[in-house]
Amino acid sequence: MRILKQTGLVVPALVLLLALLLRGLDPAGLLTDFRVIVFDYYQRIAPREYQKAPVRIIDIDDDSLGRIGLQWPWPRPVVAEMVAQLANAGAAAIVFDVVFAEPDRTSPAQVAQIWEKLTGAGDIAGRLGDLPDHDALLADIIGQAKNVVTGFVLVEDDNGQKPRTRAGFAAAGDDPKLFLPGYFKGAIVTLPAFEQAAAGNGSFNFHPGRDLVIRSVPLLFRFNNQLLPSIAAEGLRVAQGARSYVVKSSGASGETAFGAASGINNIKIGAYEVPTTASGELQVHFTMPVAERYLPAWKILEGEFDPALIEGNIVLIGTSAAGLRDIRPSPINPVMPGVEAHAQAIEQILLGHFLQRPDWSEGLEWVFTILLGGGLILLLLRGGALRAALFGAGAIALAIGLSWFGYRAHQLLVDPVSPSLAGFMVYMSGSLAGYLRTEAEKKQVRGAFAQYLSPALVEQLAADPGRLKLGGETREMTFLFCDIRGFTAVSEQFKGNPQGLTKLINRFLTPMTNVILDRKGTIDKYMGDCIMAFWNAPLDDPQHADNACASALRMFERLEELNAKLESEAKEQNIPFVPINIGIGLNTGECVVGNMGSKQRFDYSVLGDAVNLASRLEGQSKTYGVDVVVGEATRTAAPSWAMMELDLIAVKGKTEAVRIFALLGKAELAASAEFQQIAAAHDAMLAAYRRQDWDAVETALPELRQRRPELDELYDLYAERVSFFRAEPPGESWDGVFRATSK
Repeated sequence: MRILKQTGLVVPALVLLLALLLRGLDPAGLLTDFRVIVFDYYQRIAPREYQKAPVRIIDIDDDSLGRIGLQWPWPRPVVAEMVAQLANAGAAAIVFDVVFAEPDRTSPAQVAQIWEKLTGAGDIAGRLGDLPDHDALLADIIGQAKNVVTGFVLVEDDNGQKPRTRAGFAAAGDDPKLFLPGYFKGAIVTLPAFEQAAAGNGSFNFHPGRDLVIRSVPLLFRFNNQLLPSIAAEGLRVAQGARSYVVKSSGASGETAFGAASGINNIKIGAYEVPTTASGELQVHFTMPVAERYLPAWKILEGEFDPALIEGNIVLIGTSAAGLRDIRPSPINPVMPGVEAHAQAIEQILLGHFLQRPDWSEGLEWVFTILLGGGLILLLLRGGALRAALFGAGAIALAIGLSWFGYRAHQLLVDPVSPSLAGFMVYMSGSLAGYLRTEAEKKQVRGAFAQYLSPALVEQLAADPGRLKLGGETREMTFLFCDIRGFTAVSEQFKGNPQGLTKLINRFLTPMTNVILDRKGTIDKYMGDCIMAFWNAPLDDPQHADNACASALRMFERLEELNAKLESEAKEQNIPFVPINIGIGLNTGECVVGNMGSKQRFDYSVLGDAVNLASRLEGQSKTYGVDVVVGEATRTAAPSWAMMELDLIAVKGKTEAVRIFALLGKAELAASAEFQQIAAAHDAMLAAYRRQDWDAVETALPELRQRRPELDELYDLYAERVSFFRAEPPGESWDGVFRATSK
């Protein structure tokens, strides 16, 4: 039977493991998303350190837009001047992360057409039309530079436009077009004159993740049945004077794919061999933002730059201006200019620094998943959930550690979390099966006993059915009794409305109960308007006396809030307002706690002398005119609270006298010099009373009343006693004990 139960635990886990493997470890892309998140965190924790590389960004930033004083796009003569300055400074390649899709609206011919339509002044239009064309000027400068790369944007809709190709492609192995997205059918291209004059032409599209974060830069694109390069690849090619690309895919010489069409492996651009993802993308290892990478465009146009910063550099012209909408999030920078992704990709190629996810990484992750999932299933079957959890935690920690080492030491991206998450799901499925079986057993217990046992006891029995027996244990505990004073006067308001009285009692009991439960207390029972509670059972509470004192004071705060609401409601209803007042008794001592009652019905409760004394102390709160009466044992267990002794009393039904105290405030009050002074004076008054020095008592009372007005009723009580004892002296054998005649 035990084997059958255990087998029932692991069958769901085994089914889930097989399902994960059959689905390629990635049901609905969930595990891939986790993999991406992990690699992003790696980069945030340890981004690539910036190293100088011959790559520079000419930034059309907000400052440049303001200094030039012209709307974007700038007139083509301005752009031509920038190209000329860069070419003269010795730039290795000038790459536009900008598409010039329309003629310059400031060209004389364009302006002439506008003037002729608006004014009919054909002579002015004619003279303007004879001036040099701005687009022709820029095309001429691009042609003279011989190292300019223009850009285009690929789109999904077929708009009839096709980018001009300036480089050739050679493929080794499987056709690379098989592994590139095939949804690009149209393009937004740069004007033909510019494309014709340029040395290179590339796309600046990205393939962001589902969260639109840029993590890689494509080097190749598929346009219908044609290969096209990116501007990053073209910039590198043109800078070297190379004429073509060599794309190596699975099946090429020296590439191991075990017969599978696993994708593109690398792309050779001139002298550089660039490892890529299966879809021809370079995984970018980002640096933090670096100002050294940028030069403002206005400095180039005004000639205020050091040519050494440009000479021999691949220069990319792009924008960081927010209004030009080329801001992209990266794993470490939520507002990265799009041009920077291309620049960082070129930097990595030049530095030979590559983040790689090797072909064998996915196979390794599969093996890890099988070992982890299989190990968890075996341990769930033979060793229990705890051992399985420890094994799984250790395996996951090892995987994360090795993955982190691979990233830091070798720039390898091996995913520890996706297979670990798969293992966790396997573990949880097996554990869930066990939990559901256990809950079914508990439900049976609840169904059997919920009708005649308290909810708290039912839950204990559900957790441990073996506790279904009478008996208890001895514990030191703190007890609280709370009762409404003058409840008769309160209830008289509801003579004809018993439901209203019930509602009022519930409104009173609810906040009082919450206060007790919030401070680890246990509600024993409600007796009409009375609450009985205790601390340090069933759960251990080393601070039970302190928690009880804190609860008592907080109950009066909540009562004040309730009375304010009741008074407001009484005014609205034009009825008399009778405030609720309470008295509280606290005591600490050993009692027996456990399941009390008969074999037919029992409840979790307490028995003992300390409980009875707590109840008696609550009754004495009215006698002494204080809110909270505390037993001496509680005073000893919670010495930091502000308390003052009330009396030495033998409560009704007891012959042994106990010291009782009034709880007046928190530790801050007790520590104050003023309170300590009045407490000392108060104790001196009690000492005089017990040695029958009636004159000293009467002398002390006025000052005590003035300094502690909340104890006025207590001092009235002592004044009455002194007056009585003057008339009828108690005798030399008097022990100072007050013997109560009522509860």
